[in-house]
Amino acid sequence: MTTMEKLTILTDAAKYDVACTSSGIDRRGKTGQLGSAVKMGICHSFASDGRCISLLKVLMTNACIYDCQYCVNRRSNDTARAAFTPRELADLTIGFYRRNYIEGLFLSSAVIKSPDYTCELLIETLRILRTEYGFRGYIHVKAIPGADENLLTRLGMLTDRMSVNIELPSERSLKLLAPDKTKHSILKPMGLIANRIQEAHHDLVRYRNTPKFAPAGQSTQMIIGATPDSDWDILRLTEGLYKKYGLRRVFYSAYMPVSENTLLPPKGTKPPLLREHRLYQADWLLRYYGFAADELLDERHPSFHPLVDPKCGWAVNHMEQFPVEINTAPYEMLLRVPGIGVRCAQRIRAARRCHSLDFDGLKKIGVVLKRAQYFITCSGKIREGLRFTPESILRALISEEKQKFVVSDIPEQLSFFSTPPVPNSSDTTSFPELAQKEA
Repeated sequence: MTTMEKLTILTDAAKYDVACTSSGIDRRGKTGQLGSAVKMGICHSFASDGRCISLLKVLMTNACIYDCQYCVNRRSNDTARAAFTPRELADLTIGFYRRNYIEGLFLSSAVIKSPDYTCELLIETLRILRTEYGFRGYIHVKAIPGADENLLTRLGMLTDRMSVNIELPSERSLKLLAPDKTKHSILKPMGLIANRIQEAHHDLVRYRNTPKFAPAGQSTQMIIGATPDSDWDILRLTEGLYKKYGLRRVFYSAYMPVSENTLLPPKGTKPPLLREHRLYQADWLLRYYGFAADELLDERHPSFHPLVDPKCGWAVNHMEQFPVEINTAPYEMLLRVPGIGVRCAQRIRAARRCHSLDFDGLKKIGVVLKRAQYFITCSGKIREGLRFTPESILRALISEEKQKFVVSDIPEQLSFFSTPPVPNSSDTTSFPELAQKEA
C-alpha cells in the first residue's frame, strides 16, 4: 500500500473526531528548526482574523482490537485497514509543513495490538518530529486509555495538548456500546494528565528550564445522540470534568450513523446538529458566565428547548430575578441578562463609573437590545413603548431563532435542525462522582 493510499484511508477515518481546536500556547521559531505555535490560530478551522488554519488530522492506524458499536473503526466492521510507521508519518508531516499545507499535527489512533504498543508508536512519531526534525509546531495527540503511566508521561512531554475521549456520557451506555472500555480506564489517564500538568506548573516556578508537560492542557469529546442520555446528564458530566480535571474544552459530536445496530439510531437518521449547538452554548455558560448545570436543566426539564438558546430559556423561566437595573446590577448578574455578553458586561461596568447609561448608550456599547430589553431597566425605567408578558417574550425569542435556523427545504444542512426527541433519562446511569454538587 502506498503512502497516499494510507493517507486517504486514515484521514477519512479521523474525520469523526471533532476535538481539534486552537493551540492555546505561544512558541517562537528558532534558527535551524522548523515551525512555531501561536495562541490565536493553530486550529482546524478559521481564525478570528479570517485565516483558514490547518492541521494534518490523521490516525496512526485504524486497525483496532476493540469493538465499540458506534465506531467506524471497530474490529467487526468490514472496512479497509491501514497503518503508518512512525517514520512514514513524521516524514509526511514535515513534507506537508514545508509545502505550507499545514501548520501542525492532530494525531490519534485506533488501538493496535495493545494500548502500550499503540502509545509507543505515537511516542516514536513525535520523537522523530521533535528531536530529528526539530519541529516546534503545534501537536495535539490523543492519549490511549489503558496505556502505562510512564508511556503517557513520555507522550505528554512531546506534545502540546493531550485528550482522552470519554465518548459516551454514562457508564451504562459505555458498557452497552463499548464493552471493551471501562469508566476507570478513561478517567484514570485524565487524572494522570491533570496531575502531571499541575506538577509541571509547580516545578516551573522553582526551576526555569523544567520540561513542559502538555502546556496547552487537555480536552475530551462526547458523542451526542447515540444513546438516550439527556442534555442534563451530559451537562452535569461536563461540569464535573471541568472541576475535577481542569479540562480546557469538552467537545460534543453529533452522532452520524455509520452502522446497522439495534442499539443505535438507524442509518439515515439525521445528526442532532441543533442539540449539539445548544450544548456548546450551555458549555460556554458554564465556563464563562458563572452558571451551574443544575440551574440550566433539572430532572423535570432534562433537555434544552430546540428554538431558544439556554441563556434565554433560563431567563424566561426565572423572571422573578428580572428586570435588573443596568446602572447598579452586579457584574455577575449582568452576565445573566440575554443579549449581554462578557465584553458588553465589562464595558457597562466601566462606562457606568462615569455616567448613567440609557438604552441608546447600551446600543452603542454593543448590547443586543432585541433580547436584553425585556430583562433590564435604565435608571428605573423600562424601554419606552415596551409592553410584554412572559409568553410574549418567549414568542419573540423563538421567532428570532426561527429566522436563523428554521428554513423550509432549501439548504440540505439546515434540514438537520429538527426538534430532537426528548430522551428518557430514567434508564441512564451517569458517572455519580462527577455529577454531584460540591458541598
